[in-house]
Amino acid sequence: MQPLMYGTAPLTARLEPWMEQLLGDAQACREVIREHGSPVNLHEFSSMSRNIGELRRAAADHQVDFQIYLARKANKTIGAIDQAVAEGCGVDVASFHELDQCLKRGVPAERLIVTAAVKSQALLRLAVENEVVLSLDNIDEALELLHMADERGRTARVALRLASDNPLIAPTRFGLRAAQWLEFLEATGRLESLEIRGVHFHLNGYSGTQRAAVLEESLRLIDALRDLGHAPDFVDMGGGIPMSYLDDAQQWNGFWEALAVLPEGDESLTWKSDRLGATAAEASTAVYPYHQELIRGQWLDRILASHPGQGSDSVARMLGQRGIQLRCEPGRTLLDGCGMTLAQVAFVKTRSDGLPLVGLHMNRTQCRSTSADFLVDPLLIHTATPRRERSGLSAFLVGAYCIEEELILRRRFEFPHGVAAGDLVAFPNTGGYLMHIIESGSHQLPLARNLCRDPEGWMLDAGDERSMEWQVLA
Repeated sequence: MQPLMYGTAPLTARLEPWMEQLLGDAQACREVIREHGSPVNLHEFSSMSRNIGELRRAAADHQVDFQIYLARKANKTIGAIDQAVAEGCGVDVASFHELDQCLKRGVPAERLIVTAAVKSQALLRLAVENEVVLSLDNIDEALELLHMADERGRTARVALRLASDNPLIAPTRFGLRAAQWLEFLEATGRLESLEIRGVHFHLNGYSGTQRAAVLEESLRLIDALRDLGHAPDFVDMGGGIPMSYLDDAQQWNGFWEALAVLPEGDESLTWKSDRLGATAAEASTAVYPYHQELIRGQWLDRILASHPGQGSDSVARMLGQRGIQLRCEPGRTLLDGCGMTLAQVAFVKTRSDGLPLVGLHMNRTQCRSTSADFLVDPLLIHTATPRRERSGLSAFLVGAYCIEEELILRRRFEFPHGVAAGDLVAFPNTGGYLMHIIESGSHQLPLARNLCRDPEGWMLDAGDERSMEWQVLA
């Protein structure tokens, strides 16, 4: 059966059973929107167990001590925290509020790490007082932390954030090179207030080869730290563990091939012939690679089996020889299959030159990460009793902000059986980053509510319940 909506160059989403079940129940979708408004973010976290299992099995196959920390910034629901902790994972937090929320939720301090790029005094204080490990980014941060720890007679637990000096790896704003850290530690002298628990790094992109290289570099830093009398016992390689939103490689490659030859000004595929990067390879810096073959467990297996240095042991063996635990901080890949965003159609119209537009009750920040577009086809549900007859059209999705470029997605979509005000559009697999990382309440429009499914149905997430309490108190 032909779908009610698909990209002019289709990019068909991989759906979880719970998504298919909900999308097949138009009445249930209508009720969710009626009660909670548009858009609404829906969460069902059972897929997280599968995703965690794939990574753990890869580590176990190599006899590597391994721990996973959910990247909290990828999804702000309390439900995500609860699921990760129930699965035996930790949580990676990036702000005072994220840390405070996790502590109040009962997440043990030893299952938390603070990786914020910029850390407030309040965040540093909260971490020190609760003995939570901090990823130490720079000298100024280290000196502030030492002063705070000394004042309180406490010990700050840290991981040194390493910036690779490998010339094949792009420069990074995160951390310092190994030589800089060692120079600081030697120059500062005795550091009774600083307990170095590990080494942490952040790499942009999804290259397993680069991660293997920086893991070896991290282990060399650990050797040097041990020579100085410190006792680090883990390396944390951050996030960037690949997942795949699409099953069809031919669709993915075909989309980029079509886009690369799109004539200037031709809007048959994208708004104003936006190329989002001319090829799939060039687009890797502009958009997420929504189709990937090597993901999660297989990807980690390759890293652990690799020999990054000339004549070196495998990464797994190097970790084992030193008794070092490997840690990671996935967000998107743990939340694969855990979320979907539902929005209501507001209108169908044409641009002044006749180009069809479908307006939604949402804005472009509510289904977008920091990349140029979300390259997965939404799904249409005919839920409206239309006031005018539906007819087939080819159109763009536009949103609520009073901006000419307010596109929900920048691709063109086909509606072979039409679309009407009051119908619903579902954006699948948005649980990792796409709902929350850049969401905005501009124009004083409300942020989308977050619902989690439990045996009783769709319930407001505990974090949203607190937000509503605060609004009432204010």
